[in-house]
Amino acid sequence: MNSVQPKPIPALYTVYILRSTVRHASLYIGSTPNPPRRLRQHNGDAQGGANRTSRKTLRPWEMVGLVSGFPSMVSALKFEWALTNSHLTAHIPSPSRLTVSTQRKANGQPRRPSASMASIISNLHLLLRVPSFSSWPLKLHFFVPEVYTTWQKWCTMSTERLRPSLPVVTDFERDAVLQQQQPASSVSSSVGEDIEMEQQQQTQVTPWGIHALPLDYKPMKEYVAKGHEIFEFEKEGNCVVCGEAVEADKGLHAICSNNRCEGVGHLSCWSRHLLAGEQQQDRDTSILPIEGQCPKCHGTVQWGDMMKELTLRLRGGKEVEKLLKTRRRRVAHKATAKATGKGRTKATETVKAKAAARGRKKAAKAMAESPRNVDGQEAGVVILD
Repeated sequence: MNSVQPKPIPALYTVYILRSTVRHASLYIGSTPNPPRRLRQHNGDAQGGANRTSRKTLRPWEMVGLVSGFPSMVSALKFEWALTNSHLTAHIPSPSRLTVSTQRKANGQPRRPSASMASIISNLHLLLRVPSFSSWPLKLHFFVPEVYTTWQKWCTMSTERLRPSLPVVTDFERDAVLQQQQPASSVSSSVGEDIEMEQQQQTQVTPWGIHALPLDYKPMKEYVAKGHEIFEFEKEGNCVVCGEAVEADKGLHAICSNNRCEGVGHLSCWSRHLLAGEQQQDRDTSILPIEGQCPKCHGTVQWGDMMKELTLRLRGGKEVEKLLKTRRRRVAHKATAKATGKGRTKATETVKAKAAARGRKKAAKAMAESPRNVDGQEAGVVILD
C-alpha cells in the first residue's frame, strides 16, 4: 500500500463561479488550480470540462468571480461542495441557512433548489463568515462589474460583517484597455511606422482577470530564497518572540515574510503572538491567526504566506529547486556562452595559423623543386647580352 506523500500548500487553488455568456441564468460552480485552463475545458477548447457545461448552445462560458487561497485541493473541494449544496452543508447552521429545499428526490433526499447569481453571492458571503472558513487565508475576486454590484448590495443588506482583513479584489476587462493609446496623426510618415506602432500596442496589453492570477510560486521567489539561505547557512539566531535560540533540527520555525527582515521564530510563538494582536472578536473564535505584525520589523505578515513558505521548505524540494535554479541556470548559460565564445575564437585563430603554415610550407617546397641557375634564373631561359 502506497503512503500519501505530504505536499506543500499549492501555489493556487480556487473555487470559481461560471456563467454562460449566452444565457446569464445558467451558472456553474467548480474548483481548479488553473482557472485559464479550466475555462478552456468548459468552452470545449481543451479536453476535460464538466458535463453540465458541454452544451454548445450555452458556450462560451466566463468566470465572473472566484475565491483563491485554499491551503489544499481537499479544502477547496469542501468549500465548493458547501457553496453548491448550501441547503445541505453542515458548515452552515440551520438558523442561518439562506437556501432551503422544498422538494424531494425519488430517494427521499432534498432536491437542490435552482441557483441564481443573487443566491450564490449571498451564500458565498455566509460561508466566508462561518468558523469553518473564516480563518482561512482566502481572497475574493470579481471579474464582471454587475456581479460585483450584486456582492456590494448583499454586503449592504446583511447585518453580519466579514472580517476586515478579507481581501476583495476587482479586475474588470475595461480596466485592462490600453490607457496609453495616443490619437493617430492625420498623415502617417510610413507604413512601416504604423505596423511598428501596432506591434508595440499589442505587446503593451497586460493580462487581466483569471489570466493575471499567479499559477506558480514565482511571486514568492525572494521569500523562498531568503528562507533557503537562512537555514542553509545557519543564520536562524534567536526566536523573535520568546528570545530563545532557534534550533533548526528541532521543531517547526516560521520566517517573517517582509523582504528586508530575517526574523525567525518558533511556530507556536508566532501563533500566540499573532493571535494576541488580533481583535477580541476574532481571538475568541479563532485557533489559527490570520495576520499581524512582526515583532522584529513591525511589518504586516500573513499567516497563510508564512505557512506556504514553511511547507515549501519542508515538503517542496522539487518545487523549490525549480523555483531557485532559474538564476543559476542563466548564470551558467552565460558562463558557458562566454567560454564557448572564447573557445571558438581560439579555435578559429588556430585554424588560420595552421592554414598559413601549410601555405608557407607548400610554397617553400615548390620553390625547392624548381630548377634554377646560379644567377637565380630558371633553366631553359636564354639570357641575351
